[in-house]
Amino acid sequence: MSRTHSVIPIVPATRLSGIEASSNIQPRAVSGVFATWRWAMVWATQLWFYGMPWLNWHGRQAVLFDLEGRRFYIFGTVLFPQDLILLTGVLVFSALLLFAATALYGRVWCGFACPQTVYTEIFSWVEHRAEGDRLARMRLDDAPWSIQKFARRGTKHLAWVTIALLTGFSLVGWFTPVRALAASVPAVAFGPWEGFWILFYAAATYLHAGVLKEKICQHACPYGRFQGSMLDAASRVITYDVARGEPRGSRTRGSDARSIGQGDCVDCTLCVQVCPVGIDIRNGLQAECISCGLCIDACNGVMDKMKAPRGLISFRALSGIGERPAHRRGRVLAYGAGLALVGVGVMVAFLARPELRLNVIRDRSVMSRQLPDGGIENVYRLRVMNASLVPRRLDVHAFVEGIDGTRLLAEQSAVVVVEPAGTSNSVVSLRMDATNAQRYASLVAVPIRVEVIGSSGSSGDKATSASTFIAR
Repeated sequence: MSRTHSVIPIVPATRLSGIEASSNIQPRAVSGVFATWRWAMVWATQLWFYGMPWLNWHGRQAVLFDLEGRRFYIFGTVLFPQDLILLTGVLVFSALLLFAATALYGRVWCGFACPQTVYTEIFSWVEHRAEGDRLARMRLDDAPWSIQKFARRGTKHLAWVTIALLTGFSLVGWFTPVRALAASVPAVAFGPWEGFWILFYAAATYLHAGVLKEKICQHACPYGRFQGSMLDAASRVITYDVARGEPRGSRTRGSDARSIGQGDCVDCTLCVQVCPVGIDIRNGLQAECISCGLCIDACNGVMDKMKAPRGLISFRALSGIGERPAHRRGRVLAYGAGLALVGVGVMVAFLARPELRLNVIRDRSVMSRQLPDGGIENVYRLRVMNASLVPRRLDVHAFVEGIDGTRLLAEQSAVVVVEPAGTSNSVVSLRMDATNAQRYASLVAVPIRVEVIGSSGSSGDKATSASTFIAR
């Protein structure tokens, strides 16, 4: 097979006349492998999202992004704003992972893990329980308002609002201690920003997953607009086997389609009815397709009943039906190399980050001070950050850098105490005796090294920063 690098053509969205003519798409429930995987992802993502803020780790919320205190607590790790480079690395890694997954399997992120998909699935489940199956919901849409319709719709929207508020609360619980937040809810005693974000995210969840639903994927999501440039003929996407399925038409169960001049497709339209975005995959890959695989589950069920082979609709590459692509794609190898490089870099940077950090700033209001004995005194402001969950008691030492290691004397009170995950700001006076002051007077600004070191003397109890000493 010749090598090909052309992108997969994406046709405009098409729907069957009379099946989803209304603007409100009512997808049919379906069971199967892909439906099971979708619900598995719903459970996995929501157990993490709703449950993680409630997990404690050594008496503290395990994961807490304390924006007000400028601290990120991730189990036993504390990250400061200076560690945001790690977040950049994680975001780059996530983007490369998304690109690689798209190049290999199309929009599987959209179909299984995207928050829009996950919450739409949850809200659709509530809708199914409150209003009935697809046909019942369509009849209810067309029915005039009555007590029964009001009760069903009211129950659905009440459940939606409850889930949306719980979602907004859980989101804020990642940034505010969740137990304190929960205790403040009955009396509405939480802060204005907490209240704003709970209501804002709840409204966004309700609007996106309950009201707009598939319209976000159809019209608002930019990812579907440029996915074609990330695919090629070797990418595995939701594909209808035209050669096998056409010409489509109804037939009796167990009959041989070819003997009556038909393809395997019985034109039952179940693949359209179960589609969350209401497209007909038989007309080709469309930008609205989220690669959820529900049409595969529906079609496989029909093929089983018709005693025909499965796979009329399947995940496969367009470079050949049932054949493995003949070439290795450079873009996939590039994504893999990028993932390895960024992943290793982030891990190394994370493991190498110091638990103690020191910043030394010389007080510029008083350049230097002459002592009665002929010595020189400089004043410094020390800022020590403790990126661990244990308190630190540290002594301050200073040395002349790069000359002969001459040690400077600090005041006897030059001891810094830093709370767990805290910072300490202190003022320290460093003094140079008269002999060394005359010795270094020609240099004016003498390079020095300032250290804070704990009693254990381990590498985790030590931090160093460079500064200068005015020797005259």
